[in-house]
Amino acid sequence: MARGRWRGLAIGSLAVALAGCGASQVPAPVTHSAVVVLYAGSLVQLMTQSITPAYNRGSGDQLQGYPGGSVALANEIKGKLIQADVFISAEPSVNESLMGSANGGWVTWYATFAKAPLVIGYNPSSRFANLFKSEPWYQVLTTPGFLLGRTDPALDPKGVLTIQVVQRQAQLLHRPGLVNQMLGAAENPAQIFPEQELVGRLLTGQLDGAFFYQNEAVQAKIPYIALPATVDLSALYTATVLHGARHPAAAQALVAFLYSSQGQALMRASGLSPVTPTLTGRLSAVPPSLNHLFHR
Repeated sequence: MARGRWRGLAIGSLAVALAGCGASQVPAPVTHSAVVVLYAGSLVQLMTQSITPAYNRGSGDQLQGYPGGSVALANEIKGKLIQADVFISAEPSVNESLMGSANGGWVTWYATFAKAPLVIGYNPSSRFANLFKSEPWYQVLTTPGFLLGRTDPALDPKGVLTIQVVQRQAQLLHRPGLVNQMLGAAENPAQIFPEQELVGRLLTGQLDGAFFYQNEAVQAKIPYIALPATVDLSALYTATVLHGARHPAAAQALVAFLYSSQGQALMRASGLSPVTPTLTGRLSAVPPSLNHLFHR
């Protein structure tokens, strides 16, 4: 693929990218940029092993990614702790905290691009691993001595979904005490870890099991069990180009890449399910190179 391709597509013929066609035209020379992306920590492996190498090869730009809990990242943007070009969240509503003049106007539009269900990953070497083959998931997670990991509900949408899943199961079983038995307090320090650390802690045996999104488990080759449909909840990933982005053309090219055939193939391989983009915000606020994606 020609150097500068994705950058050129965002500026000019973005439709070619969406069709997944080969590079038949050499784009005009561009100044290559360091594109700063703040993204949900559940996408660490996808971004570092798949998206970033492919985008860098195709564009000639250098993607600099910073993972973290979506809410925590939004707070950093609002607090001007880091200036970024693209924001990728695991929960659409997090973008709302950055919209409007009262919130700094950092986000004027955002769109969905993929989803992933919440699952329970476990360490195959754990003494509790075989229990998942014979016992209900909630029975295993409340077995004495089981070390459970999850993310902070105040900083990460996955932490919120985790609590909601357990609450739903408690209601179905008519066992209101199940939530406290399994999770303790909402901010239980014995269970809560940064999203980008959870996989490593499980793989090194510090945890017996943890709540992950399916793509995290797939990419890290962690065995997992799917939650039953009665309590199933999913992450819905969104992307946007932030207001005041230093490298807007490169940022638009990255968003275009997420919706391209190549980008979506990488997502599927990692356990994510691409979705038809749903736009929130005014279509007129979307950069011209991208707005045709969201015609309604």
